[in-house]
Amino acid sequence: MLKKFFAHFEEIVGAVVLFIMVSITFVNVVTRYVIVYPLSFTEEVTVNLFVWLVMAGTSLAFRQNANLAMTFIYNHLPKKVRKICFCFSCFLTVTFFGLLTWLGTSQVIDEIELGAVTESLAIPSAVYSAAVPFFSIIILIRFSQAARDFTAQGKY
Repeated sequence: MLKKFFAHFEEIVGAVVLFIMVSITFVNVVTRYVIVYPLSFTEEVTVNLFVWLVMAGTSLAFRQNANLAMTFIYNHLPKKVRKICFCFSCFLTVTFFGLLTWLGTSQVIDEIELGAVTESLAIPSAVYSAAVPFFSIIILIRFSQAARDFTAQGKY
């Protein structure tokens, strides 16, 4: 059961976050037209949950090797050059998400130390910002898994 949960973690998080976003937006639309009083906090929650959704989707794309790639030139390169390009691409990906983890963690720590809260609901800003370092680590794990599988199959 736990193994299945971790295998589909991104889908579960994405579905829950999307359900919350759609529900909140629906309630906002209904209140705007029925009682002519929009709920201002819904925009704050929806926009900030969108970050969680995007990061979960990015992790899922890396896990399924479904991220956008332009491979026309890459596929026509000799196998040795493709291997070099693959290694360089892996290096850049790990560097990018490693930096994103470090900078995102730094932001979350700063927000906690400053006691930063959101404007509408006074929720600690770190709750929303935590998506960046959290999913950056998950993305690094998923990328490592995909790169390992890609290498094992010899698909440079």
